[in-house]
Amino acid sequence: MSKIKIDIKSGSIEKKDVIVGIDLGTTNSLVAVVNESGEAMVLGDVNHLLVPSLIHISSKGEHTVGEAAKPFLVNDSANTIYSVKRFLGKSYEDITAQNQQFNYTVIDDGSENLVKIKIHNQYYSPITLSSFILKELKHRAEKLLGQTVGSAVITVPAYFNDAQRQATRDAGKLAGLNVLRIINEPTAASLAYGINIKGLNKTIAVYDLGGGTFDISILKIEDGIFEVLSTHGNTHLGGDDFDAAIVQHWLKQNILDTSNINKNGSDNLRIHAQKAKEVLSAQETYAETVDIDGNEINLTLDKTTFENLIADKVAKTIAACKLAVKDAELTIAEIEEVVMVGGSTRVPLVLNSVKNYFSGSQIDNTINPDEVVAKGAAIEADILAGNRKDTVLLDVTPLSLGIEMIGGLMDIVIPRNSKIPNKVAKEYTTSVDGQINLKITIYQGEREMVKDNRKLASFELNNIPAMPAGLPKIKITFMVNADGILKVSALEERSGTVQEISVKPSYGLTDEEVEQMLLDSIKFAQDDVSIRMIEEARNEAKQLLYTAKRFIEKNQALLSPSEQEETQQRMNHLQKLLDKNETKDAILGAMDALNDYTNPFAERLMDKAVKNALYGKKIID
Repeated sequence: MSKIKIDIKSGSIEKKDVIVGIDLGTTNSLVAVVNESGEAMVLGDVNHLLVPSLIHISSKGEHTVGEAAKPFLVNDSANTIYSVKRFLGKSYEDITAQNQQFNYTVIDDGSENLVKIKIHNQYYSPITLSSFILKELKHRAEKLLGQTVGSAVITVPAYFNDAQRQATRDAGKLAGLNVLRIINEPTAASLAYGINIKGLNKTIAVYDLGGGTFDISILKIEDGIFEVLSTHGNTHLGGDDFDAAIVQHWLKQNILDTSNINKNGSDNLRIHAQKAKEVLSAQETYAETVDIDGNEINLTLDKTTFENLIADKVAKTIAACKLAVKDAELTIAEIEEVVMVGGSTRVPLVLNSVKNYFSGSQIDNTINPDEVVAKGAAIEADILAGNRKDTVLLDVTPLSLGIEMIGGLMDIVIPRNSKIPNKVAKEYTTSVDGQINLKITIYQGEREMVKDNRKLASFELNNIPAMPAGLPKIKITFMVNADGILKVSALEERSGTVQEISVKPSYGLTDEEVEQMLLDSIKFAQDDVSIRMIEEARNEAKQLLYTAKRFIEKNQALLSPSEQEETQQRMNHLQKLLDKNETKDAILGAMDALNDYTNPFAERLMDKAVKNALYGKKIID
């Protein structure tokens, strides 16, 4: 937080904009700053540090946010929006695939357009609704600090894709905030835990289970440098899913038909499910009688039943932990500490499952798990403000980025878990004489063939000077900025022709599919490598046939009729193998036969070229 300065000439107070850290959560949101003592602090009063991520909209279009919106969950649930974070950057197809149930109206036309939410007769985007929450946080900070808040660092789950990150940034802009940085929630948490420890050298895991998302990140902290070694997660798994499991249990227990329960009654069940979850984190049983649509219903639940209801969901988080440790190329014994983040980590089954998996590691939950992300965001804001010189933050890309090659192969430019911000350039060329246009298609994923990965965007590099195949030098540069947004440029170096694109997010990929992409890359690794080797052999064979054909056409005078005929026969044999989709070994064998036979021709051509170059010149010994 900046100090307040006094203008000596006028005597007036000069109020400088404050940079705040914001945890925009699925269930609750927070705003934090670093005070003059260098401590990160969450803004609010003792009883209301958390701002519920709730928005109620009246028939007149007036919106109420946070704690004041809570009563409307029961009184007017159809016009009260919760868990809007789950819609950020999502299409209708995404929501349909996830089969999410909400008491407000989500318009669904089955397309790839961004989701809209209908309240009364108005349509709201998740970006607009999220901006209402951010405005409330901005207003809270300005009221408590007595200063203008113009800039912010906002956190997102590590597995948020380009679309979701951009949507978060846009929501910030709508709220009147200059969003200086979008950072991953586990990364923010690591800052909150490690910032004041001098000379710290540790490898830690950050286990972050919030209301709607889960992340696990493995980090190496060394002398103020935070390096994310790997990350896994699920943007559709959290405490809200625990609540939903309890609600389903009560519906079966009381033989209730959901089709006969109105929206207010359904929301009442969900509120009591949240309460039961919190109670069972400290007690063995929960029991309460509630009114659901005029009927008194007994809601009972014991700790063992609750843990059985959520066991599969907790197991999914541990499975992600295993993948993250494997990606970091570490063993469990090398993880020295596990940082617990997110309100859902208070559930005893969650804590015990983490302790059992990371056996031998120190489990650290000394900072309030609800506040740790916001405090980390505030520390990052303090770093950006230039107030801290002792900390460097390195993040990673969650999936590999690359382009499509001949034969549908994926050529990775930036591998998964590469540090960001990052900039990588690779050189390519053309495969056809006189090629003046080159289509560049960008993919994200871990499989060897692009058809199994996610297409992000495509663009064309036009007006390449016509040159023989292999002569153009085309440098393709991938740049991932600090927010995880990708920019791609292509430059033909001989002519200076350049084209670039800011990758527009491609919708229609569910969060489960992101996880599945990683699992498939392991499951099909052997098959994928075999397919890639065949395709590479086929591509090489096609290039060899193209080169051999050009050589014969341009150098017939050097070859006897029998040599031309024998070469053509070997070329025909290789082409037949390609047409029949023969094995890699058969193709490579035919290529070797053609190369072995034609190699002397190249030597003959070289001798002629040397002879012509030296004709009429004297050689001095």
